[in-house]
Amino acid sequence: MFNFFKKKQKQYEMKAAADGMVIPMAEAADAVFSSLALGNGVVIRPTGNVVVAPADGTITVTMEQSNHAIGMELDGGIEILIHIGVDTVNLKGEGFTALVKSQEKVKAGTELIRFDREALEAKGYCMEVMQIVMDSETASKVEYQTAMEAKAGETTVAHWQI
Repeated sequence: MFNFFKKKQKQYEMKAAADGMVIPMAEAADAVFSSLALGNGVVIRPTGNVVVAPADGTITVTMEQSNHAIGMELDGGIEILIHIGVDTVNLKGEGFTALVKSQEKVKAGTELIRFDREALEAKGYCMEVMQIVMDSETASKVEYQTAMEAKAGETTVAHWQI
């Protein structure tokens, strides 16, 4: 009857941060990620060498010494962590090039980090790309889409409304 008093909810999407096969976070190779200890999300088994912004937002943190991970606050109010590889922090930046800085505003599809996937895999590193939705009030509203081949910056891997 009084629906005009209700605030209209807005739809948000998160695209794939990398090209490759999308799987549920619970299937990540690393137990810390698969246990959802850091939060839920998706894992991409990459076929390329670049990580892009999965939505419009602001870079909140960069790992300046290692360049293996980056934090973002998406315009939809969700904070995410994009983590490249398992134990890649040990490389101290070898094979990674950061392309953005903390507090920089970016658009969906903006290149964030380049990495030498083939060389790092040859050294024995698992190069899964984790897109982790950090625990927040909105995180429980996120619905994930997996079991598909994704194109970085184009394929939707999660959506929510607030």
